[in-house]
Amino acid sequence: MLVRDDLEACNRLIVDRMQSEVSLIPQLAAHLIAAGGKRLRPLLTLSAARLCGYRGARHVKLAACVEFIHTATLLHDDVVDESALRRGQASANALFGNKASVLVGDFLFSRAFELMVEDGNLEVLRILSAASATIAEGEVLQLITQNDTTTTEAQYLKVIEGKTAALFAAATEVGAVVADQPSARQAAMRDFGMTLGIAFQLVDDALDYSADQAALGKTVGDDFREGKITLPVLLAFQRGDDAERDFWRRTQEERDQGEEDLAHALTLMRRHGALDDTIERARLYGEQAIAALASFPDSAEKTALADVVTFVIERAR
Repeated sequence: MLVRDDLEACNRLIVDRMQSEVSLIPQLAAHLIAAGGKRLRPLLTLSAARLCGYRGARHVKLAACVEFIHTATLLHDDVVDESALRRGQASANALFGNKASVLVGDFLFSRAFELMVEDGNLEVLRILSAASATIAEGEVLQLITQNDTTTTEAQYLKVIEGKTAALFAAATEVGAVVADQPSARQAAMRDFGMTLGIAFQLVDDALDYSADQAALGKTVGDDFREGKITLPVLLAFQRGDDAERDFWRRTQEERDQGEEDLAHALTLMRRHGALDDTIERARLYGEQAIAALASFPDSAEKTALADVVTFVIERAR
């Protein structure tokens, strides 16, 4: 890995900054942070900075900041979604309770902002703080559209741009900012992160119906049980007949679900090509992400970022 040393430094910093005299905080934080996550978002910050020619150390703190924001949102999301699994093991809220998970999530957000301030760059602070607000907006918008089969694809896209892609975009953009790249290059890195993040979430939404639990790292069918209106549901609903639409209204809007309903939902999605088309949509966004790198000269770092796109899409196999 090209940024192995950087990532190891980032991991050390994460462990150091999640410490507290209040013992439950590092205990709960370590449960999630040490659970084998891919560190994809901090890896993007580190790789983007190196692609842009940066040779200092500021990007390590910013990568840790990005991971703290991500981890805080995971803790909060699992409480909202009442999730029992995260990364293949019991979620923090299942083990420690909702109150502790929310409060430790707040602690990690605070640590992230400390790292932003330590960097001392107002543009970096603007990008990451704006992303934090956008993530919250995306989650609230998802709450509003949940259980509503009249949700449009445009509304769905706005949800995933907010709750997922905004942090990808910020993670890559700050890599260009610390390298003092011109605004066009900063925008290109932001576009790369945004389209990669959308592709990532599209694949995740398809995997919630088609993966096995061990591979997914969380309970398969969570989105269905919670009534989240994701693209596979939208496509199956739009393409279905009246009886099929009644099924989606009953299971997603009324939350009236029986033991066989998840399997039937998957049957309908396959019948109408909803999962395949969701993955194809992800591929198109992946192509946009790679195209955003066109202005950068060929390098090992550029190849590595293109490989990240491939990795994100190929999770659907």
